Amino acid sequence: MELSRFSDYSLRVLMYAAAREHEKVTLSELTQAYRVSHHHLVKIVHYLGKLGYLSNRRGRSGGIRLGRAPRDIKVGDVIRSTETHFNLVECFDPANDLCKLSPTCRLRGVFREARDAFLDVLDHYTLEDLVMDGKPILRLLSPSPGHGYVAGATLNGTHP
Repeated sequence: MELSRFSDYSLRVLMYAAAREHEKVTLSELTQAYRVSHHHLVKIVHYLGKLGYLSNRRGRSGGIRLGRAPRDIKVGDVIRSTETHFNLVECFDPANDLCKLSPTCRLRGVFREARDAFLDVLDHYTLEDLVMDGKPILRLLSPSPGHGYVAGATLNGTHP
């Protein structure tokens, strides 16, 4: 199972915002910190704002802040919100299931149990658990000489 880059960077944006919980964060800052296209971060930040995970404010005095307390943001909920599906195998989607074994196959149940266990583990962790003390995260993501946005870096993958 592989999460989309959209989900990956959604969690990274939320972690950065949690590390700076009482300060506003700018898109430029996120672009430099993660060396990802501004355009893709705009889509992620906008979507997370629509879901209430972020509070986004445009304009000169604008910025991004967490929309909820870090302890109230479950990792599992974020992943469920940012992934387009959890179809590990084709038989999870009846509209596209061409497998001849589907009527008697028990593998689908095994994969469903594994997927549910994966999400259950993620539900036990919050953004607060991931960040705890945000200083090490901010230190690792602070701009250093010769680093910055990499032209052409994109977030391939689908998103909601």
